[in-house]
Amino acid sequence: MSKQTIALVGVPTDIGAGHRGASMGPEALRVAQIAEKLRARGLDVSDRGNLHGPVNPWLPPVDGYRHLAEVTAWNKAVHAAIYDELAQDRLPIMLGGDHCLAIGSVSAVARHCRENGKKLRVLWLDAHSDFNTAQATPSGNIHGMPVACLCGNGPDALTGIGGHTPAVTPDVFRQIGIRSVDEGEKRLVREAAVDIYDMRHIDEVGMKRAMEEALAGMDARTHLHVSFDVDFLDPVIAPGVGTTVRGGPNYREAQLCMEMIADSGRLGSLDIVELNPAFDKRNATAKLAVDLVESLFGKSTLIR
Repeated sequence: MSKQTIALVGVPTDIGAGHRGASMGPEALRVAQIAEKLRARGLDVSDRGNLHGPVNPWLPPVDGYRHLAEVTAWNKAVHAAIYDELAQDRLPIMLGGDHCLAIGSVSAVARHCRENGKKLRVLWLDAHSDFNTAQATPSGNIHGMPVACLCGNGPDALTGIGGHTPAVTPDVFRQIGIRSVDEGEKRLVREAAVDIYDMRHIDEVGMKRAMEEALAGMDARTHLHVSFDVDFLDPVIAPGVGTTVRGGPNYREAQLCMEMIADSGRLGSLDIVELNPAFDKRNATAKLAVDLVESLFGKSTLIR
């Protein structure tokens, strides 16, 4: 097999978030040596630098959405960049930025899969199900809406990115680590029948069984996209996020999750989002995120 080429794409914006600071995430991941660590694993890594988009105007929501025009502009840029890397047979890693940007990345991956006859599986590693709508959202922050938008439940400007509405259907998602869902959102998630492995399920059956279930049914035609929201992790080990929720996976559970994804051999694209250095301690959360990404690319704790 030829050497896998990784493309790092920085997206420095907190346009969809409720706190400022996720715009510094790409640089924090670079400071934590994401490129060097992946190169040390024998991967060919190219850092594409950062995408550009509108500044965050920090305004209140309009019709249930904050910064819709700016969020749309950033996601169009993400879609184009990620689609381009996939078209050139590279594995794109989006360095976010907040989680609204997954509208652009996942829609690009879905378009790539449609054009190449591949099946899409999205692992959504997150404390939140991100299935809010303008009607259900308490805040209007679009980083709480990307899964809904990708499934066609949102404003046309976002649901139509990539020219195919909806970009995906709810059955492509496996959401892992969920432990904070808004009241109105719970109904939407149930109606859409999103496959959710929440923390109670993980507590009951263990991370190993939960991951086996989430990864089941993939084959050689499956493109696996991992959307890794750093708030997936327990805030005790990962304080550097804007929306901490207690009771997330610990270090070993997170490592096992990543190692099992690596073992599947299907990883084709990755988002790293919601890292917020403004809330971090000595870049520890960025370093942990990079450590986990190394595991995604085959670093295991034991020689097996």
